[in-house]
Amino acid sequence: MRVTVRYFASMREAMGTSSEALDTDALTLAQLRAELIARGGRGAEALGTDRSVRMALNQVMSEPDTPLAAGDEVAFFPPVTGG
Repeated sequence: MRVTVRYFASMREAMGTSSEALDTDALTLAQLRAELIARGGRGAEALGTDRSVRMALNQVMSEPDTPLAAGDEVAFFPPVTGG
């Protein structure tokens, strides 16, 4: 299935792009994250399982086990702190 993936803040810098359309076999957000990590490089570091990463599905904050569907928009971003 095809999904759109958007990256924000330091994730965008690490991935080298703000968004991309991907064909994926992932059934959940966690599986999509694992596919992106498997590609390697700086993006893999930014999305690594040892990192705190927030995820949104269709502009709604979501848990890793949230199911994906064709045409979904997924966003990855680091936790935001205020001050």
